Amino acid sequence: MNFKISQKLLYKNINIVQKGVSNRSTLPILTGILVEAYDGKLKLTGTDLELGIVTTLECEVIKEGSFVIDSKLFGEIIRKLPDLPIEIYVDNDNYAHINCDNSNFKIKVQPAIEYPKLPMIDDSKCLSISKDILKSMIRKTVFATSTDDFRPVLTGELFELYDNEIALVAIDQYRMAYKKIPINNDGNIKIVIPGKTLVEINKILENIEEDIKISIASNHILFHLGNTSITSILIEGEFINYKDIVRNEYNSKVIVKTKDVQESIERASLLAKEGNNNLIKFEIVDDKMTISSNSEMGFVQEEVPITLDGDDLTIAFNSKYILDGLKVIESEKIVMNFINNVNPCIIKPISDENYIYLVLPVRIPTEL
Repeated sequence: MNFKISQKLLYKNINIVQKGVSNRSTLPILTGILVEAYDGKLKLTGTDLELGIVTTLECEVIKEGSFVIDSKLFGEIIRKLPDLPIEIYVDNDNYAHINCDNSNFKIKVQPAIEYPKLPMIDDSKCLSISKDILKSMIRKTVFATSTDDFRPVLTGELFELYDNEIALVAIDQYRMAYKKIPINNDGNIKIVIPGKTLVEINKILENIEEDIKISIASNHILFHLGNTSITSILIEGEFINYKDIVRNEYNSKVIVKTKDVQESIERASLLAKEGNNNLIKFEIVDDKMTISSNSEMGFVQEEVPITLDGDDLTIAFNSKYILDGLKVIESEKIVMNFINNVNPCIIKPISDENYIYLVLPVRIPTEL
C-alpha cells in the first residue's frame, strides 16, 4: 500500500473520524483508525461499535491497500508534520512509513481484516434536511439529555417525524427541550438517537455545506454529511410522553427581554454557585421580577422589568438549568408561563413558536 496526500487535508479528516474512536475499549483494534486507499481515494473509519464515522477524500494512490493504525498516535504525528505533501506506505512487516519533508516515521500497524465492519443501511430512502436547521435543532435540545445511565433511553433524544414535521426532544430529571420544524415528508418515524451521536454530528456540521441525508434501519441510523457518513445505534426503550408534560394553562404569564433576564441570572449565579445548589429566587410582582441569591459569601438582588398577566409568584430554580435554555434562544423576548411554585416553568421565544424549554422549580429554603 502506498499513497500521497496533503498534510492539512489528512489531518482535518483524521480529526473527524477520531470522534468515533473508542478510548476505553477492551478490543485494542477499536483504538485505531482503519485506513483504505483505492480508486484515487483515501477512506478513513473510526468506530466504538456504537458510533461509526467514515470520511472519504481524494489522494494520489500509488498502490491500493489498507491497514489499522493507532488513532491518537497517527493524529499527533500528522498534526506535527509541516504543511507539505505526505507519503505513506506499508511494508511486508506491517509497518507504516510516514514520510514528509525531512521527517520519517515507522509505525507498527494492524491488518485491516481484523477491523469490525459497520452495519449496512439502505440509503435509497432517506430524509433530507438543511445543515443549518439540523444544527440549530441539535444545539437547542441536546444539552437537556440525561447523563444518568439509570434510564438509558433519556441519554438520547426522541427523533419524531409526523404530520410533515420533525421534532427533537430531550428530557432529563429537571428539564425538557423541544424543537420542531416543518418538512415536506409525510412519513411516520419515532426513534431515540444517542445524545453522544448528536453532539458529534453538530461538531462535524461546522465544516459541511450540503443538505444532510438521513436513513433509518430497525436499530441504526445513518447520516450523510458531505464526504462523511455517521452510523449510530438507536436506543431501545419507551421515551417519555412529552406531550403530557407540556400544559397550556398558566396562572402567571411573564414577558421579558431575553438578554435582561439572562444577564441578571448570570450575575445572581455568581453567588448561587457558592451554596444552595445554584439556587436563585424569582419574586414576580406587578411589572418587575426580582432575582436574588443568598449564600455564605453574601447576597445579591436585582430587578428586571416585565409584563405580567396573572398572579404574583415567588419561585426558585437551579440557575444552571434556566441559563442552559436561555443561552440557545435567539428571540429578543421570551414568554415564561407559571402555574405555581411547584409546577414546571415553560419558556418560549416570542419569535419561535416551535421551541419550548421546560424547567422544574426547586423548594425555596427558609434562609432565602
